Amino acid sequence: MSRVRASSPAPFSSSYPTTLPWYNNSARIYSRLEDGLETILSAVTLWITENLRNLGYSGIVLMMGIESACIPLPSEIIMPFGGYLVYENPAKYSVWMMGVSGALGCVWGSALAYWAGMFGGRPFIERYGKYILIRTKDLDKADRWFTKHGEMAIFFSRLLPVIRTFISFPAGVSKMNFWRFLIYTFLGSLPWCLGLAWAGKALGPAWDTKLAPYFHDAHIVIAIVGVALISLYVYYHLRGEKKYKRSKAD
Repeated sequence: MSRVRASSPAPFSSSYPTTLPWYNNSARIYSRLEDGLETILSAVTLWITENLRNLGYSGIVLMMGIESACIPLPSEIIMPFGGYLVYENPAKYSVWMMGVSGALGCVWGSALAYWAGMFGGRPFIERYGKYILIRTKDLDKADRWFTKHGEMAIFFSRLLPVIRTFISFPAGVSKMNFWRFLIYTFLGSLPWCLGLAWAGKALGPAWDTKLAPYFHDAHIVIAIVGVALISLYVYYHLRGEKKYKRSKAD
């Protein structure tokens, strides 16, 4: 299935003189990256759609599980195409079953990521975290935060692109209650999966071209916020380390 690239604003202002070497090089690099990402996305879309046609509900469960296991297989393609299958064959498929299948897939994939965080990620961070600015007291803070706010964090993160893919790993690292984690994973995933499946059915053959611009903008916003939060964490962490060393020296 062919995809139409979503229109996006130019990355560089037209007020800059286009004869500057740095401008031309930057624009060329951006264009190549965009073309490369578009090629990858088209290949992923083709793989998803072909397999979902053959596998139906079981394909939804499988692929949404992969997406929830910290592997960035886009649910923004999986679930709307599932809805499109309902549009094509309403006698065989239903939006409700597509949504439930997607949520069940999120549960098993999230469980894998949770266990990876608990049994692999936490020991690794406890041993090597200091090299990436994560100390034992940071883990203790995360544990307390997940104990107090974990359920709502899991629920609402399932409604956000990108974040929903990776939230299970830190939940496992922080040893959030496993069964409550699964319950809120299902409850948060169901409206996401159901909503995308409904949109795919409602849009019919235009499911991909109509939804792509919205998710393109959402991904940009989330990426900017993520970079800002990481930068703030590094800044305050390093500042705290300097204060600690000064107080120790005094």
